[in-house]
Amino acid sequence: MAIAGCASPTLASRSEPRSAIRDYVQARAADADGRTAIAARGYATAMARNPGDPMLATRAYRQAIGAGDRELALAAARQLGAQSALPPDGRLLILTQAVIDRDWTAAAAATDAVEREKAFAFLVPALRAWRAIGVRQGDPVAILEAGGRVGLTGVYADEQRALLLLAMGRTVEGVAAIQAQATRAAGRQTRLRLAAAALLQRRGKRSDALALLEGDGPELRAGRARIMARRTLPGAIDGPAAGIAELLVRVAIDMNRERTTPIALSLARMASFLAPDNAESWLVTAELLQAGGRYPAAGQALDHISGDDPFAVAARDVRLSLLVRQGENEAALQAAEAAAKQTGATSADWIRVGDVRAALGRSRDAAAAYARAAALAPPATIWTAWLLQGSALEEAGDWTEAKAVLERARAVAPDQAVVLNLLGYAQLERRENLVEAQRLIEQASRLRPDDPSITDSLGWAYYLRGDAPKAIATLERAVAGDPAQSAINEHLGDAYWSVGRRYEARYAWAAALVAAEPADLARIQAKIDGGWTQAVAAP
Repeated sequence: MAIAGCASPTLASRSEPRSAIRDYVQARAADADGRTAIAARGYATAMARNPGDPMLATRAYRQAIGAGDRELALAAARQLGAQSALPPDGRLLILTQAVIDRDWTAAAAATDAVEREKAFAFLVPALRAWRAIGVRQGDPVAILEAGGRVGLTGVYADEQRALLLLAMGRTVEGVAAIQAQATRAAGRQTRLRLAAAALLQRRGKRSDALALLEGDGPELRAGRARIMARRTLPGAIDGPAAGIAELLVRVAIDMNRERTTPIALSLARMASFLAPDNAESWLVTAELLQAGGRYPAAGQALDHISGDDPFAVAARDVRLSLLVRQGENEAALQAAEAAAKQTGATSADWIRVGDVRAALGRSRDAAAAYARAAALAPPATIWTAWLLQGSALEEAGDWTEAKAVLERARAVAPDQAVVLNLLGYAQLERRENLVEAQRLIEQASRLRPDDPSITDSLGWAYYLRGDAPKAIATLERAVAGDPAQSAINEHLGDAYWSVGRRYEARYAWAAALVAAEPADLARIQAKIDGGWTQAVAAP
């Protein structure tokens, strides 16, 4: 029976009432359907009926985290702890609650347990430093530095030191440390500057806060606008809860770069429990939920970001992505176009319109939107709009105009590898100007030697110009960098075939088939079945 196949082994082995099995099966069904909150409630009911079942408690814990139900997650974590089955991130949830309660004794015990369990031991120096701020004992920076800078501990040390200095009131040192981070960690600089500016504003240093937010990004502009309007800038990191939240969300971001995991979501959720006014934690939570197909929960996470928050634009982008993923493409387009028609619309608003139109296959309309974006873009970033416009025009079949736009992008951004690669590869596809195309791609490769897509373009240029051995060596390096990319595997297969390596060619084409676009399936399958011919050559 289907129900018997779904039931927990522990449930099945006991003569529990049918309602217990029903609760579990309904929770599983909701879980499979992405109804996170319903699944969490179902597992909670089943867990209450079967307190000795660690599998139920684990499912309840994960679903509660996904739903943002802190009380249920804590109840499940405590039950798992009593059964010596608590996952490593569950220990961090225990710590999170202790910090929220300002129970520094419990926080110390939880931190010691994190250290013993090893998985998140690299966080311990920073956790102890923030606790020191909470209990007002010891030198938090010295405690952080005592943890050393080996391995992952060192990855987060500089950023944490900067935030600790600011929280301690050592403003000059803290701002200098934040500015040093901004030069080394481009992906984090906006959030760090906003956090520092929020704290400076609270301390009455309005001009210093504004100076820290100089720049053209939408988040920085929104932050300045709030300060100028004498409205409180959210997201200040002024104590242990906010500091630990920032640490956890940073680790979640880093984990998600590798692959989406339940633990990354757990850390992001804990950050939102600790610092609910930190929009970044809600953004990361929403993105992780979206990646896991939990669209309603992702939308609810975004609801926590106000319309005038510095990260409101980023939240709007995620909402549009949610609409597209749920098949509500026209609604996404209407929302994007409405935003672009508002007074004060920026280049980013029109880029968003172009992105949605492109996702709908309306390449010519997307190019028009990117042209509007270019007209509004500041000189430093106009190349991005031209790059997108050129790509959309190429997709629409207007190569003459596309090439002219891409050349404009190259003229203003001659060292942007992505521009050089697109301009070069588009010419390879058309088998024109092969010498110049190879030169452009070689320049791109020098700028980004570890980019698999650019390495693929370079290998393909060598192949088209008749240097098969060099092409194969280069394409093998590209496949090693991104083994799942269909185009790279197909190129490598064509190159193998050209030197008589038939078996390896078919193996590469089979790998290409796995992730191929629908339009490419027949061509690749024809090569696997009958071998390479000019009619089925990769574009």
